[in-house]
Amino acid sequence: MSVASFTHHGPWTVDAVLALPEDRTTRYELLGESLVMSPAPGLRHQRASFRLHVALDAAARAADAPVEVLEAINVILPSGLVVPDIVVADAGATAQDAVSIDADAVQMVIELVSPGNKTMDRKLKPLLYAEAAVPHYWRLEFDPAPRLICSELDRGRYVETATALPGTVTSLTEPFAFEIDPAGLAQPGG
Repeated sequence: MSVASFTHHGPWTVDAVLALPEDRTTRYELLGESLVMSPAPGLRHQRASFRLHVALDAAARAADAPVEVLEAINVILPSGLVVPDIVVADAGATAQDAVSIDADAVQMVIELVSPGNKTMDRKLKPLLYAEAAVPHYWRLEFDPAPRLICSELDRGRYVETATALPGTVTSLTEPFAFEIDPAGLAQPGG
């Protein structure tokens, strides 16, 4: 296990975080002026993220939605910088080969809740996304079984609109038509 080694004085800024060397073992996020580091996600998380990304991308293409579905990209918020597990962004905002996108170009974020990030994904990040006016926030919970909780922004806070349960196909219409049964998202070899 390695520990990030760098020297920094004073409060962190978005530019300072984006200037850190690329590190595939650690995610760097900026909350206010505090740098938050978390380890790279485990296999179950990565498997589910990839499968959900592929399914969302296929649905967006089928709907001819002008979006791009991306995994683990830097999103600049009014209060810092975060790295959501999956982002659905306006296609025009992703045309350049940049290292980040602004929250105003994000239509939806999805967080996959792992043991080490429960509080961030359930409590803190939804507040930050709502503050940035991201229209849709979805959260994939793994335990006791995979379920996808879908929420929309309503008067500055997220309101749950649907929960996709394992073993049942749930049809969603926003931000584009999408059907999901979360049962197989995290299973090995699926």
